[in-house]
Amino acid sequence: MRYAVIIEKGRFHYGAYVPDLPECSAVGNTVEEVKKSIYASISAHLNSLQAEGNEFPNPKTLCEYVDVS
Repeated sequence: MRYAVIIEKGRFHYGAYVPDLPECSAVGNTVEEVKKSIYASISAHLNSLQAEGNEFPNPKTLCEYVDVS
């Protein structure tokens, strides 16, 4: 499965969240740090769902970039 991850630059840190997995979020000092943290959060969440016998939620969020001139 492929989930969209949103990474935003805050005033002091980077934040990340997964719209299709509201339980997953992360904060980091750098983009690389927040990426590692959000991937760990996603993995832990999905492992927990699997251990409880639940199915993974189907991704619904679409991402698109729009070029503006």
